[in-house]
Amino acid sequence: MKYLVVVEKTSTGFSAYSPDLPGCVAAAATREQLEAEMAAAISFHIDGLRTEGMTVPQPQSASVYLDVPT
Repeated sequence: MKYLVVVEKTSTGFSAYSPDLPGCVAAAATREQLEAEMAAAISFHIDGLRTEGMTVPQPQSASVYLDVPT
């Protein structure tokens, strides 16, 4: 499954979260590290949901960039 991941630049690197997986977050010094950490976090999160007998949310979030005149 493909989940939307929101990536944010921070003062020390990068952080990320997935709107479809509340509580699933990651942080790292580089974008490449962040993507690897977030992929691992999503897998871990989904495994935990399944272990607890909970429903794994289907990806529903989307993103769009809007060109807004300033």
